[in-house]
Amino acid sequence: MIADRAVFVDFDGTITDLDTFDVLVRTYAGAHLWDELEARLEAGSMSLRDVLSAQAAHIRVSLDEADTLLAARTRFDPAFAAFVRACEAHAIPVTVLSSGIQPLIERAFARNDLAHVRVLANEIVPAADGWRFLFRDDSDNGHDKAAAVARARDAGAKTIFVGDGPSDYDAALIADRRFAKTGRGLERFLRERGVPFTAFASFTTVTDALGLFPNRTVGK
Repeated sequence: MIADRAVFVDFDGTITDLDTFDVLVRTYAGAHLWDELEARLEAGSMSLRDVLSAQAAHIRVSLDEADTLLAARTRFDPAFAAFVRACEAHAIPVTVLSSGIQPLIERAFARNDLAHVRVLANEIVPAADGWRFLFRDDSDNGHDKAAAVARARDAGAKTIFVGDGPSDYDAALIADRRFAKTGRGLERFLRERGVPFTAFASFTTVTDALGLFPNRTVGK
């Protein structure tokens, strides 16, 4: 049976307060490298896929060490777990779409008692001479998030996308409804193009706007 709605959520900067891969790069490769490569990404001279690969080559720690750092430095939105439970209560599937690192995201979800949430992200090969990404596909972002949204839409579900940054642009555009983190790139992108969206700072806003709170009805 096809669910009548399907929710897709970005991870870094959307569920978390900070971009976890940015934290790793700044810590283990240095802020100068991060600034240089991010400038090239913003200028369009490098794709996100190429930037992630270049940044990863400078990280030379184990996954355990990286996970310990992220557990200390980053936090989930306190309202995200309640959002997931509310979706589940309404039989709405939630899928996390990320250009980040699958095993580290899964560990973060396990720490937050959300290990059952479906995550689609990139794999990584950690090595002493630098990490290497195993991207999900051949897209410029390394993970074509819009493809997952399109499949759900084509199957008949009303699609909802929640994100914050450039890797979310395409997925947000094809979703039936979209939420953009306040003050981030996705909000500016959608506003400049006149695309309707709901801005949010907390998943409480998303839960409320979708009418998922018990005994409260807000338009679906």
